[in-house]
Amino acid sequence: MGSSNTADNGADDRTNDGNNESAAYDLPIDADTRTTVLDAIAQKLEAEYAFPEVAQEIKSDIQNRIEADGYQDVKSGAQLAATLTAQLQTLSSDLHLKVHFSPAVLPHLEPQTEIPPEELVLQQQQGALRNFDFNRVERLRGNVGYLELFSFEPPEFAGAIAAASMQFLANTSALIIDLRHNRGGSASMVALLTSYLLPPYPAVHLTDLNWPNQNRTQQSWTLPYVEGPRYLDKPVYILIGPETFSAAEEFAYNLKHLNRAVIVGETTAGGANPGAGFRLHDHFWMFIPTGQAISIATGENWEGSGVLPDFKVPAELSLKTAQLLAYRKLLRDDTEGDTPGFLPGSLKRELEESLTKTEDELNRMQQDLISNLSKIR
Repeated sequence: MGSSNTADNGADDRTNDGNNESAAYDLPIDADTRTTVLDAIAQKLEAEYAFPEVAQEIKSDIQNRIEADGYQDVKSGAQLAATLTAQLQTLSSDLHLKVHFSPAVLPHLEPQTEIPPEELVLQQQQGALRNFDFNRVERLRGNVGYLELFSFEPPEFAGAIAAASMQFLANTSALIIDLRHNRGGSASMVALLTSYLLPPYPAVHLTDLNWPNQNRTQQSWTLPYVEGPRYLDKPVYILIGPETFSAAEEFAYNLKHLNRAVIVGETTAGGANPGAGFRLHDHFWMFIPTGQAISIATGENWEGSGVLPDFKVPAELSLKTAQLLAYRKLLRDDTEGDTPGFLPGSLKRELEESLTKTEDELNRMQQDLISNLSKIR
C-alpha cells in the first residue's frame, strides 16, 4: 500500500515564539500563495484522485471557502498544510490524502520519475542500519515466537532478513507478529511475509490494486517459493493499534479474513489506498491516492473503518493478551485436539507456568491501567 513516509513539518507549534531558529521551520504566506496552492489541489485531485466524485465535492468545498474568505486567517505555510489536511481528510474520510509544507524549495519531479541508482543504494544503507525494521525477533517463554516489525521494507532490501527471522522462529509453537507501530510500506513485502504463513499451493490471490486513471489492475498473490521455512499449522496472532497503517493493515486484514491469524489490540488507522506525491508549489506538495485496494477475500477494504480486532483490548495490553491466548490454545489442543498429548512434558510444564505468570502480569497491568485512568479528571 502506498503511503507517505514524509513526516509532518511540525512548524505550526514553533513559529510565533520569537525564536529566529524556530522561524526557520516555517514561512509566512500571502493571499496569492494560498490561492495558488488551493487551485493546484483542486486541479490535481480532479486529474489524479482515484475517487472522482469525492474530488468534485472537495473542489466545490474549496471554492465555497475561498468565496467566503475562509482562509484569510491562515498566515503560515505549516498552518495552511495542517488546515488543508484536516479539511481534506474530513471531507473524504481518506487518511492518505495529505498536504505537506517544506521550508526548502521543492524540486520539480514527476511522480513516476525513477529513483536514481545512487538513491536506492542510500536507502538500502539507511534501512540496513535499522535492520530493515525487523526490530525484534525472539522466543518468548512457553515457546511462543515474537516478531516486532516497524515497516514493510521492499523484498529486494529485506528479503534475506525475513528469511532469517522465519528460520529463527521455525521451531516455536505459536507466533505473535507485532504491528502496533508499523506505518506500512511495500505491498510486495506484505505478499512475501504472508506467503510464509500459507502453503505454497494453491497460490492465494490476496489483493487487487486498481488504478482507474490508467485503466490498470495490479494483482498481489502469495509466492510458491520462499527462502526460509514456512510457518504452517501453528497459531498466529497479530497485534494492531491506532498507529498500524496502510500495508500493515493489509497484512492483518488479509490474514484475518483468510482465517489464518487472530487479531488482537485496537482498531487500526484505516488507510487502504495507494498513491503518489504531487508538487503543488515551491513549498507545498500533497499525497493523493491514485489507486483503490480491494481485498479478494471480502471484495472490500479497510479505508476509513480500519481493521477490527478479534480481541479488542488496549494496545498496551495486547502482547500479554496474545501470549495468554496462545498458551491456552496450545494447552487446550494438547488435551482436546486431534493429537492429544503431543506436547513434551517439559514444554507442557513451561506452558502451564507461563500461563499462570502471564495471567498475574495481565491482571496487574489491567489494574494499573484502571488506576491511571481514574486519576484523569
